[in-house]
Parts: sequence; structure tokens; C-alpha cells
Amino acid sequence: MMRELNEKCAVVGVFGVKGASQIAYFGLFALQHRGQEAAGICSNRDGKFHLIKDRGLVTRVFSEKKIKRLKGDMAIGHTRYSTAGDDSILDAQPVYARYDLGELAIVHNGNLTNAKEVRDQLIKRGAIFQTFMDTENMIHLIAKSEKERLLDRIIDALHKVEGAYSFVIQSRSKMYAVRDRFGFRPLSLARLGDGYMVASETCAFDLVGAEFIRDIKPGEMVVFEKGKAPRSIQVFEPDPHKCIFEYIYFARPDSVVFGKNVYNLRKKMGHELAKELPVEADMVVPVPDSGVAAALGYSQESGIPFELGIMRNHYVGRTFIEPTQELRNLKVKMKLSPIREVIEGKRLIVIDDSIVRGTTSKQIVSMLKEAGAAEVHMRISSPPTTDPCYYGVDTPEKQNLISARMSTEDLCDYIGADSLAFISIEGLMRSVGEDQNYCKACFDGNYIV
Repeated sequence: MMRELNEKCAVVGVFGVKGASQIAYFGLFALQHRGQEAAGICSNRDGKFHLIKDRGLVTRVFSEKKIKRLKGDMAIGHTRYSTAGDDSILDAQPVYARYDLGELAIVHNGNLTNAKEVRDQLIKRGAIFQTFMDTENMIHLIAKSEKERLLDRIIDALHKVEGAYSFVIQSRSKMYAVRDRFGFRPLSLARLGDGYMVASETCAFDLVGAEFIRDIKPGEMVVFEKGKAPRSIQVFEPDPHKCIFEYIYFARPDSVVFGKNVYNLRKKMGHELAKELPVEADMVVPVPDSGVAAALGYSQESGIPFELGIMRNHYVGRTFIEPTQELRNLKVKMKLSPIREVIEGKRLIVIDDSIVRGTTSKQIVSMLKEAGAAEVHMRISSPPTTDPCYYGVDTPEKQNLISARMSTEDLCDYIGADSLAFISIEGLMRSVGEDQNYCKACFDGNYIV
């Protein structure tokens, strides 16, 4: 049976803004890095819903003509990334339904850890599911709730689900934005003209000129209603455990996530790496694009020159089939290529954000040595990933996490590097600051839910 997942994604919501779907489109474009498999927008004009969604990038799914069909001053949008499911258009979001109170659409970033149990209970009560997404559970829970008002039905449903979520829900006249009590996934609020916008990252606000107000709090629901200021309801007592991997990999460097600029924190990780794990070398080389900021920090702290010794081809899409290891290796070469004239004969410190399965790192080291690098010392700006994530990060099962199976020394031999070292959890915490609680389950196995 397929796993019911809704993994690393982006959500946006626009309320009280003329041409809301166009704003949602640009917001999703800015958040494309969070999901490339599918995209969708549902708008609302005078209580009538208009929905377009499809597989592919935002620019492929939407044209100017399609955006004009999405009328109204309210819209929600989603970009999807998941390795589960059958890549069906039904698994794209927003999820839309008609029910006894009218019409409803919902988008979701995160992963509900009790999704299977809830789904099984709903099926026993007669629910018919069309997708493998845990998001669909919320639609059924809301529709089957015995509460009279939609607000109370949403709250009722939220008390039945567990795990990580940033939901944006659109009704015929209102919009609701809510985070789980742990605040695993980010969700921020901004003002746009006389209306409002919510998004997974603040870079979506920057593109459309929205003014950031604040993060939506863990356990908080914000209700948007015409002619009224947004209303805050604290549905759950906050118990913040924010996903630290947002800083390491997910978020765009120009975003402010959990109140802090991502780029600056990644540079601090590089500084900590250089302090903890120095090595003699001729240059610091990032694995683009994820290792750039940390490599700059490493270079600044160590005094070793920073060089772009590896170039990335940004136009490589997903290959339609990868049946052999040779083709998988070719895909990495299509994406990354070393600059021989820069690295030949040099001792390199190569900075990357993480090692999950180890195959990409192995291929990068091999490419660099084939291009003439004298030494390759890998430095990783996150601790070893030893445990899978159940809160919306696309990490494989524990047996497929190479750091769960190998010591750092054995992993170094496997990837063919001259040395390999990871930042410590303590060093990572010094980088991001210990003024907030973070979920680090992928590094320490301490699961919150």
C-alpha cells in the first residue's frame, strides 16, 4: 500500500486583493524550490470557486489565459513535492470539495503522522477517498463534523489530526490559516494593499511587494473575513519545535524563517564548520547551490579562498526513467560539472548541506578527482542524518540513510574523499541560536509526535 504523505511543499493564501490569483501565482513562483511536481490555485469570486491544478512547474501549469479564468479577490495556492503516491493529478492541490455548508478548498504543507488511522476510521464511516494525500483527511473530517459553523468544524478536525501542518483553507467568504502547535513548518502573514497574504516563506512577499507582519504562531489560527481585521484564535497551547532543516536546506536564502534570515544562518554554519573542522587546503568549493552560503562562511573564518569550482546546470529537469546506476550517475553529471582549470592540482574543501543516501556525494568526489583535484575534503554543514523524518521532510527509511549504517570513517571511504566531517549538533545550535526550540529528530532520533 502506498504511504499517505504530503511532504515538502509550499502554500500561499491571498485575501481581499483584486486579482488574487495573479498574486498567488507570483507567490508560488517564488516558492518553486519547495516543490516541483505539481502546482495549483483555487480562487473565489462572490462565493464561486475556480480551480486549476496540474503536474509540473508553476510556469507550465499556468498561462496568462488561465490566470484570467481564476477570478476573485481571494485565492489559495500550492506547489507539491512528494516521492509517494502515483504522480496522479488527483494528488495535486488545492483539494476541493462540496459539502453541506457549501464549497471548500484546502492546501497543506507538512505531514500528518496519524493519517492512516484517521483515514481508516473515516472509510469505516463511509468516506470515499480519491487521493493518497493526508490532506484529504481534513476535508472529510470537516464535512463529517457535527458542529454547525465552519470555524468550529475546522477546530474539531484539527483536534483529530496529529503531526506537522500549515493549512490554508478557503470557504465561500473567508480564509483560514493555521499551524500545528509545534510550528514544525513555517507560515507567515503580510499586508498587501487593503488585503492580506500568507505564505510558507517571506520571499513570496518580497516578489509582490507585500509587507511582512509576523509569523503565524504555533497552534494559532488566523481568520480572514471581508471588512474586518484578521482574527487570531489560539487553537492549541504552543509547544514550539521548529524544523531546523528549514535553515539547512529547504528555505530560500533570502527568506526570513522563524524570525531569522536563512542566508546569514547558513554562513554562520560555515564559520562553525571552520572552527570545529579545520583542514589545510588551497580553496573552499561549494556544492551548488545548497552549499554556497556555508562555504562563504567557512572561507571567511579559515582565510582559505572561496572558488566556484563546480557549476550547476539549472535547466536539468527530472529524467523520465532511471533504471540503471549508470543513468543515475549521468543525471548528476548533467546537473553538476567541475571547472578543471580552477581545481586541477588543488586541495579542495568541498562544502555541502547534508549527506542522505551518499550516492551524490560519491559522484561529486569522483568527478572532482577525475578533473584533477589533488585532494577532496568534504565538510557538511549539518550533523549526520541518522533518522527519518515524519513531519514533512522527504528522507528515506532508516535503512536507506547512509549515516545510520556507516560511521563517518566508513562513509569517507565509501564516497572516496580524503577526509569527511560533519558539524556537531552543538555547533549547529550555536549557528542558529538557542533562543528557540527546534526539532532535530533527523539528527538525534528525538521524535516530538
